[in-house]
Amino acid sequence: MPARFTVTTPIYYVNDVPHIGHAYNEVATDVLARWHRMRGDDTFMLTGTDEHGQKILRTAVAHETTPQEWTDRLVESAWKPQLELLDIANDDFIRTTDERHKVGVRIFLQRLYDAGWIYHGEFEAEYCVGCEEYKTPGDLVPGTGEYEGQLVCAIHSRPVETVREANYFFKLSQFQQQLLDLYDARPDYVQPEHVRNEVRQFVAQGLTDLSISRSTFDWGIAVPWDETHVVYVWFEALLNYVSAIGYGVDEEQFARRWPATHIVGKDIARFHAVIWPAMQMAAGIEVSDHVFGHGWLLVGGEKMSKAKATGIEPRQITDVFGVDAFRYYFMRAIAFGSDGSFSWEDLDARYHAELANGLGNLASRTIAMVHKYRDGVVPDVAPVPEVAALLATSVERADAAIDRFQIHEAIEQAMRIVDRLNGFVTEQAPWVLAKDDAQQEHLDAVLATLVQGIGTAAILLAPVMTRSTQALWAAVGGEGAVRDQPIREAAAWRGTGRVETIPPLFPRVEAQ
Repeated sequence: MPARFTVTTPIYYVNDVPHIGHAYNEVATDVLARWHRMRGDDTFMLTGTDEHGQKILRTAVAHETTPQEWTDRLVESAWKPQLELLDIANDDFIRTTDERHKVGVRIFLQRLYDAGWIYHGEFEAEYCVGCEEYKTPGDLVPGTGEYEGQLVCAIHSRPVETVREANYFFKLSQFQQQLLDLYDARPDYVQPEHVRNEVRQFVAQGLTDLSISRSTFDWGIAVPWDETHVVYVWFEALLNYVSAIGYGVDEEQFARRWPATHIVGKDIARFHAVIWPAMQMAAGIEVSDHVFGHGWLLVGGEKMSKAKATGIEPRQITDVFGVDAFRYYFMRAIAFGSDGSFSWEDLDARYHAELANGLGNLASRTIAMVHKYRDGVVPDVAPVPEVAALLATSVERADAAIDRFQIHEAIEQAMRIVDRLNGFVTEQAPWVLAKDDAQQEHLDAVLATLVQGIGTAAILLAPVMTRSTQALWAAVGGEGAVRDQPIREAAAWRGTGRVETIPPLFPRVEAQ
């Protein structure tokens, strides 16, 4: 029976169009899903949109439309097209306005209420509409500019609002010890380590019960037992991970797909690693496999943000460098889990050095030499042992890196092959061997080694670069789709034994 791998992005808040910060998360999650599919795992990737809450309501009113019309327009014109643009192979797309989500939320909430985990109470707290989150004093920082003298949200740099309401509460405080026990028993549940430490410290300081409803506006899912309230947008949004796979409706599908691994930005790791597992414990379902909180994309030293005019739309990059280069750059240049700075200069440098001159030039030179010296037929001999060992080791290390969510390390192993093969060409000088009748067997081994190595690199890079690797795979004699190759056996692939000439995989890009 194949291993199960269910992986999710967060559902993205659709108050505006997506930028490359969202794309970074989507591509990373997609790479993990594609890798697991190539392992033969029973893989399921979920993404979607978060469409309720006060911020959506205010945004729609500001644009003189209804919240439903606003979210419909953005989902169809921006969020779904971005998935297509970036070759995201998600298996499902959930919207919190979908009826299936509403059904799942009501079932889940009613079960918690019936089990005594929800009560009615009053409270007053500081609330950031931008985050749709209540803030503690530690979450606020002194404002600057027009907000000087005020405390503002550390993420949105805007003042918070004091909210006084009588709402329904989830008994989050009663799960403090269970959560601490979870973090200790499963050190890899929250990753990377610095996010785990932050989450654990937050819980260790004590938890307060969570307000999970609102009665001052109606854009949301009605509380089942009190329709004068709608469910708090974050509490409801977290439930997309189970409503999309049949919670309370299709138990067979739910059992097949749950639990899941959540790939989220570090700024929402607390929701996923504190509130969400407590909700799962209260409902009596198995706790998620992993929560991985990756870093932020920084532009000019600041987190990617439309509000701060640092948001860059993916198409601004893909129109110049192509989709594969976009996916490669963000997965390669940033250690997954750490913050990373984007710059056009770094993207341009890596594109030309690693893709055009590294992988692309290696492929074109190798194919040209096989055509010139062997009429396009790959010699049927074993690769040079030293390089064959490198291929096997790189495949093993890349696969192990994926289990640690270290996508950049997996790519490093693939590019290690490319770098070694380029060095191998220089060392062996096939053009010199071709002139010596006594070196023909050696030349056969060199050419076979190069083709074998390129095919191996193509398989390892297939989850990252979906288009160029297929062209490369076919060019070196690979059969079928490269995405269908067993990735753990990448070093031992076999093909047609012929190479085909292809146009440059990564054409030079003139400075913009």
